[in-house]
Amino acid sequence: MKVKKIPLRSCVITKEKLPKQELLRIVKTKEQEVKVDPTGKMNGRGAYIKKDKAVLEKAKKTKALAKHLEIEIPDEVYQEIERIIEEGVNNE
Repeated sequence: MKVKKIPLRSCVITKEKLPKQELLRIVKTKEQEVKVDPTGKMNGRGAYIKKDKAVLEKAKKTKALAKHLEIEIPDEVYQEIERIIEEGVNNE
């Protein structure tokens, strides 16, 4: 039986290569909007960050996510990311 390959993606903050399930995709759409993409299938330029509060804080402080997507990230997006991370922690 063939072993299924697990797709790895890089976190733009920590540069770690992790399975997609451990990462959260943030997308810049053609309309220049920034959205959280829990499905991983939304159209637009994507950036992955690790589902970890420390990584999120580092992303806010260094503005690495904004630099990667080449657009300013609104506070609402950071709040939504934080909510998704907290829900993930509570479900484990």
